[in-house]
Formats: sequence, structure tokens, C-alpha cells
Amino acid sequence: MPVLLSSLFQRLVSIVDIFMVGGLGAAAIAATGLGQLLIFVVMTVFWGLATGATVVIAQLWGAGRRPEARRAAFASCLLCVALAVAATALGLLFGADVARFMGATDQVLSFASEYIRLVFLFFACTAGLNILSAIMQGIGNTRTPMEGVILVNILHVVIAYALVYGHFGFPRMGVVGAAYAINISELCGFLYLLVQALRKGYLKVGRPDLVLLRRVWNIGYPVALERIAQQSGQLFYSKFIIGYGTAAYAAHQIGLSIESLSFMPGAGMGIAASTLMGQALGARKLKRAHLSHTEALRLAIIVMSAMALLFFCLPHQLIALFTSDPEVIEKGSVFLRLVAFAQVPLAISFVYAGSLRGTGDTHYVFLVTLFAMWGIRVLLSYIAAVPLHLSLYMVWGVFLLDWFFRAGAFAWRYKRRDLHSVVL
Repeated sequence: MPVLLSSLFQRLVSIVDIFMVGGLGAAAIAATGLGQLLIFVVMTVFWGLATGATVVIAQLWGAGRRPEARRAAFASCLLCVALAVAATALGLLFGADVARFMGATDQVLSFASEYIRLVFLFFACTAGLNILSAIMQGIGNTRTPMEGVILVNILHVVIAYALVYGHFGFPRMGVVGAAYAINISELCGFLYLLVQALRKGYLKVGRPDLVLLRRVWNIGYPVALERIAQQSGQLFYSKFIIGYGTAAYAAHQIGLSIESLSFMPGAGMGIAASTLMGQALGARKLKRAHLSHTEALRLAIIVMSAMALLFFCLPHQLIALFTSDPEVIEKGSVFLRLVAFAQVPLAISFVYAGSLRGTGDTHYVFLVTLFAMWGIRVLLSYIAAVPLHLSLYMVWGVFLLDWFFRAGAFAWRYKRRDLHSVVL
């Protein structure tokens, strides 16, 4: 439950930004969505590092090799710092250019360029939150990361409310205010987790253990490649959506924000499956490993099936919470109804992929994601949008094929995976 809530509250930061700027118009929504998308793209490498850290630390902790787990945690933090510096530089130099490449209009770009610059200035806090949460989840402490992300959300809502529209005596800053709200709240959340990690002795400060760091990276880099394939594919997919107009992309972004209410709990169950699988295999408890997977899958399907009913039955009401633009509401409602049919395959994909990562089988997850995103979603949406000039709804429908394929491919692999062959 803490992992599920942490994942949900992590995504709520982005949802609140979209919600707060919704009253500023479709261009502000599109600009904020573009900025968030670029952050997600850059975070791909850090998600890979985090997964590698979680799996290695979970297996070492489960095997009772706790000093090694602490050294692996510290080495992961050092690598995170180095990568964060590089990511910040790239975001500041090329962020606005990427938004322009995506097809942002001059009006959207006027909002997006400053938003992107500001969020990348504090990108190290975003990356730090991610790696510290991953370390704690690998150890089995899921409550402290939850507390950190709840702190971030509370601060973010208060600050965004004050700065976006100029409440409590603060100036009205619009989209820029939303960027400041993210930065300040994530800085506070990062500092909280860092203090807790040091206080609880999760990090052993010293010379980095290169052997353990190599193990973390060997498991993590396929996840990084997987996320790069996923997020870069999302960039091209979003580019096709922008081609249908600002209202279409605003509807797409609002729909994704609402969908994440189910998406993130499912991803949280995937993280739980990965952690429990790693700890169980480290302790050589294979029955417990299978039971952990089964329970995570059951919970994910229950939660996401309930959300599917909500999306299908109340799409207009949900979209209207974010905007009063009738065209955006109309298009977004169709998107949400399509999303409803993807919820069960999403749940299956998240948990099976998480369990496979827990066994260290990250290469297979990467290859399936690469094919599903580029061989199915990007290719078919390109054909539908460019040569065939089909409707926006046909382009949106392509993602259903993507997620049904992933669900089948991950389930097939897990059923053939011999856990006895997984060596710590």
C-alpha cells in the first residue's frame, strides 16, 4: 500500500500542475504537458539506475548481506549525482529546441520554454527523490518514501495555488509559478529522504564499490534503454497528436493525467512485485516469490478494473474538472473511454514486468518495450496520421494494440522463467 500510494502521489504532482494551469487555456495546458514529457524522457536513465539499485539491494538485503547493500546504495547515489549534472546541462541547452521540434506553436512555446528551463534547474532534486526512494524500497522500507512524496504533494498544492493565480499576496505567475512550485516542493522532499536515509543507516559513505556498482548498472541499463524507448516513442506519438491541433493535444494531456490515477497504482504494484521478488530470491524462498507476484497481480487488476469503469462511465465529468473548453472536453472524453479498455492489460504488464525485473531479466523487458512502442505504437500511428490521414481517434486507438501485446509477451516470459536459475 505505501508503494501504491507513493506512485499515486508522485503522479499527482504532474496532475496538479495540469489542473492548476487549466484555467489559463489550452496553450498553457499543452506547454506544461510538454515540459513534463521532457522531464519523463530524461528520467529514463534514472529509472533504470533506480531499478538496478532496488533489485541488487533487495537481493543483498534478503540474503542478509546488509553492509554490501549499504555500499551499493551509496555507489548508486554517487552515480545519480554525476548523471543529474549532465541531464541538467542538456535540459537547459536543448529543452526549448525539443519543444519546438515537437511542433509547439509560438504561443505554446512562449509558456513552455521558461517552464522547461526552471524545472531542469532543480532536476537533481527530482533524480535524488527517485534514487533514495528506490534504495529504501529495495530494503523494504516503503513508508518513508511515501511520507516524502506526501510532503512534496502538500507543499506543491499550497505553493502552486499561491503562485499560479497570485493568492496569499504572491504575484500571479501562471505557468512559471507551476514550475517554481515543483522545484521548491521536490527540494524539500529530497532533503527529507536524504536525512532519513542517513539517520537510518541505509547509506555507507566511503569509496564507491565498483563491483556492486557494476551489478547495479548491469541490471539497470536495460531498464534505462527500455524507458528511453518508451519515452522517445511517446515524444513521436505526441508529435502526431499535436498535428491534430492544440485542443487535441490538450485533451490528450488531460486524459493522460487522469489515466495516471490508475496507471501509477499499477506501476506501484510492479515496484512491489520487483522488490518482493528480489528479496525472496535473495533468501532462496521461491514459493514466497511466486506468491508475492500473484498477490501484486491480483491487487493491480482489482484497482485498475475499478478505474476502467470510472473512465468509461464518467469521462465528461472527469475532463471538465480540468477545463471548460467544450472541444477539449469532447475529445478528451473519447480518449478516456479508449483508455478504459487498456486498464487490465496495463495491470498485467506492470506486474509481470516488475516480477521479471526482480529476477534480473531486464533485457527481455527492454526488447518487448522497444518493439511494442516503436514497432506497434509509433509505426502504426504514423501510418494512420500521415499517409492515411485517419481520425485522431484512430491514432489514439493504436495504444490498445501496444498494451495488449505487452501483457501477453510479459506473461509468457514469466511462465517460462526458471527461478532456480536466478543466481544472486
